[in-house]
Amino acid sequence: MTGFFLRVAIVALGLWLAAKIFVGLNFDGPGTLLAAALLLGIVNAVIRPVAVILTLPLTLVTLGLFLIVINAGMLALVAWMLSGFQISSFWTAVGGSLIVSLTSWLASGLIGNSGRVEIISWR
Repeated sequence: MTGFFLRVAIVALGLWLAAKIFVGLNFDGPGTLLAAALLLGIVNAVIRPVAVILTLPLTLVTLGLFLIVINAGMLALVAWMLSGFQISSFWTAVGGSLIVSLTSWLASGLIGNSGRVEIISWR
């Protein structure tokens, strides 16, 4: 359970960084930020796999670059579902999804499956 909350906090950090970088991405407050992070996790777990399967031919033709558009669409869907979270344009959603993805990727390298911070040593 700790790992789940830690991952929601990491996504919230990524969303906060994206809001600081991009002017068109806004939150009403910290509660909205945490709700958006939680809702983004749910949307990515339920809707994103269906979208990836339905757009698989387009993803193959673009050598996987269409996944960036799918990630932006999931972020825009969360903004549409959650009042207090606004995204001004498609390109803001693309940039925001890239920041959230990079933040999650970097942090997941430090967090194991158990939700604990792991130190990797080379021998």
